[in-house]
Amino acid sequence: MKEELRHLLESCLENGSTEDLNVIKQLLEGVQNKIKQNRHTYIDGILHMETSFSENTCEITIPISSIINNSLNMVHGGITATVLDTSMGVLANHLLPEGYGAVTNQLNIHYIAPGIGETLRCRAEIIHHGTNTMVISGEAFRGDGKKIAYATGTFFRIKKG
Repeated sequence: MKEELRHLLESCLENGSTEDLNVIKQLLEGVQNKIKQNRHTYIDGILHMETSFSENTCEITIPISSIINNSLNMVHGGITATVLDTSMGVLANHLLPEGYGAVTNQLNIHYIAPGIGETLRCRAEIIHHGTNTMVISGEAFRGDGKKIAYATGTFFRIKKG
C-alpha cells in the first residue's frame, strides 16, 4: 500500500498543475491534522474546520479553496450543506449528556447567494431542545459577511453503543 501511494504521489507531483499541487497539499495537511490533532473525522481535518462555541451556538469556519469549489468556481452546495449539518450536529452533540449522541433526521437548506471569497462560516443555534429531538437553525456566511444559505435541521438523540 505504501509503495502504491508513493508512486501515485510521485506521478501527481510530476504531472500536476499548481492548482493540483495546492489541492494535494490541503488534502495531506488535512489527514495530518486528523492524525496529529486527533480530530474526530477526516472531513473535519480535510476541510480545516475551526470550531467555536458560545451559549447555545456553534460556529465552524473553513477556508474556501479550489478543493471545495464547483465548476463555476464557487463553493459546491454539498460542501455548504456538509458544514451547515456539521455545525448543527456539533451543537446538538455538545448539548447532550454523556453517553448520548445526535444524528441528523432532517436537513432543509435554502441557498441564497454564491459561496465565494476567502472563508465559509456556518453558525448554528438551538431552536427547540426536547427529550428525544432537537430543532436547530443554521446560517452560512462568506468572508464579506453576506449570508449564502439558511438551514434548519432536526436531530434525534440516541444512546451511544
